[in-house]
Amino acid sequence: MNRFSGYANEYYVNMNLNTELELPSNRDTLLHFFEQLKKRYPTMRNFYSRERGDYVLEEDKDEGNYRWATIEQKRICSGYVNPPSIGEAVEQHVVVLESIPYTLSVSPLDCESLNFMMGFDFMYRGNHHELLAEALGLSPAIERLREVPGARLVSNELSIQLALDEDCRTQCRLSIEPRTTAYHVRTGEYPEETLSVYLTMRRYGSLANDETFVAQFQKLRIKAEELLDQYVVENVLIPLQQAIAIK
Repeated sequence: MNRFSGYANEYYVNMNLNTELELPSNRDTLLHFFEQLKKRYPTMRNFYSRERGDYVLEEDKDEGNYRWATIEQKRICSGYVNPPSIGEAVEQHVVVLESIPYTLSVSPLDCESLNFMMGFDFMYRGNHHELLAEALGLSPAIERLREVPGARLVSNELSIQLALDEDCRTQCRLSIEPRTTAYHVRTGEYPEETLSVYLTMRRYGSLANDETFVAQFQKLRIKAEELLDQYVVENVLIPLQQAIAIK
């Protein structure tokens, strides 16, 4: 079992490459990219397009863990939901990053940003905003607002972004996305919804002549795992898991 799989109902490891220029859209180029990926992972056999012009190749979702990849107008994405190991997910993303200079003519000069993201989904029936306040607390400057008579939390979205180098090109973003609405709070009817935690490492800008997509991606991956191990697991994932367990 992956060391991160026990903290949430689902977790996933994604790669996003955002480009400055629009990606190729002709039939032969797109099919060649996806066919090369399918040769490496034969179970990725579900190919379709969305209404907005995105193209998707993915595995069957029935087993609960599956690979997927998309090409959008100016973005290439690769993801693995509930991978057996982070290494297997990273291997898939490396395959994509190694192929795109040849299959899609994407140059390191054309990099707007490169992302490594790990997400964790918790299923919870109740007020997500109250749950976050109980599990993670509120800033002392605003905590007393919860004492307003009759007040109920209808918004409590947490996000922090850090620059990790002097020129702010490498950044980390931790965000938590609750899905409870004011309607749910007003009616007291709470469906079982997903509460998501995202840790994203992002490198902005074109790569230098001696840099590659894969090398930069691996640096982002290493730093993300370091931050998860040292800060996020103990201070975010475990408190949420424990708070949900006692509800």
